[in-house]
Amino acid sequence: MSLELSKKGLLVKPSSTLAITAKAKELRAKGLDVVGFGAGEPDFNTPDNINATAIKAIQDGFTKYTAAAGTPELRKAISDKFKTVNHLNYEPDQVIVSNGGKHALTNIFEAILNPGDEVIIPTPFWLSYPEIVKLEDGVPVFVRCDASQNYKITPEQLAAACTEKTKAFVLNSPNNPTGMVYSKAELEALAKVIVEKDIYVISDEIYEYLTYDGEQMVSIGSLNDEILAHTITCNGMAKGYAMTGWRIGYTGAPKAVAKVMASIQSHQTSNPNSVAQMASLEAITGPQESVGIMRQEFDRRRLYMFDRISKMPHVSTICPRGAFYVFVDISKALELSYNGKKIETCAEFARILIEEYLTAVIPCADFGFADHIRLSYAISIEQIEKGLNRIEEFLNKLQ
Repeated sequence: MSLELSKKGLLVKPSSTLAITAKAKELRAKGLDVVGFGAGEPDFNTPDNINATAIKAIQDGFTKYTAAAGTPELRKAISDKFKTVNHLNYEPDQVIVSNGGKHALTNIFEAILNPGDEVIIPTPFWLSYPEIVKLEDGVPVFVRCDASQNYKITPEQLAAACTEKTKAFVLNSPNNPTGMVYSKAELEALAKVIVEKDIYVISDEIYEYLTYDGEQMVSIGSLNDEILAHTITCNGMAKGYAMTGWRIGYTGAPKAVAKVMASIQSHQTSNPNSVAQMASLEAITGPQESVGIMRQEFDRRRLYMFDRISKMPHVSTICPRGAFYVFVDISKALELSYNGKKIETCAEFARILIEEYLTAVIPCADFGFADHIRLSYAISIEQIEKGLNRIEEFLNKLQ
């Protein structure tokens, strides 16, 4: 057969994070002692009260279709949470519950983009943003944000990147992969540009509960009514409640956008999982102690990892203030040789570590920074120590 496949589909890059994770699992299956720093999910179990609610929902027969955009109860709870936690005034009909955060982003871009519309994405970025934009016929426009600016975009950079084709700007705070958090003052300066240029801001707040050192996560849409009218807020249950596999994301959006998103979802997936919606309702409205416990443990690991990496040769990093990642500059290491051969790429750096040191790290070329790697501290402190010992041993052998 010679039938042609989708050109868009063929251009989509496979996820390098999932590829590294798969390689680590393959080696573990062979009985090898692999340390995996690739984890993009908490290593905690979903809290007992959430699990119990899901079990009861199954036993009660809550296993049928729900409204396509989510149950009225969950949309109301998310609306209330937006107002009390994030100071965002989204009514229930502005809330769409989706099949995870990636699906929420897909809904957003499908609802707002026309062919050729540009989406500004600060670099480094979570690797799925540009792929989703391209699948929806948009054009990702990358703006490099260096370590000198804490990997955060400035209002001057944002304004300079805008053209007559610009439709949206992606803001991710706390950030994956850098762990940086935008301050209120920084957001206010960006908001002025967004309103002036009359574009949307897609505010991905999936790591909202994971901030440290007194950092406060501020939702850009909470600053004033003008910026709220330009803001689509994206969030989900995965990171804050250790519910990655439950696949529940949600958005708050201007009514016209939310209406289109609901219509799209009704045809593409119908409702999110009914049992997972009930569990999410309990997560949002029930006890919140587990969130604080998880954050405290991540903080302990963060400080240990940052301290260790800061003392290693040939690499550098900035202390993360949120999420559960350390973004490591390996540019000096890439100029050196290992066993007589120059390393040159972050992919080669990662290959040596996993094949010879049984340590999986994420090379960040697909995140827009080809001389960095990402390490997750969503693994036990014992595993972190073991993995860092191996990385340090490798670095000490570079010449």
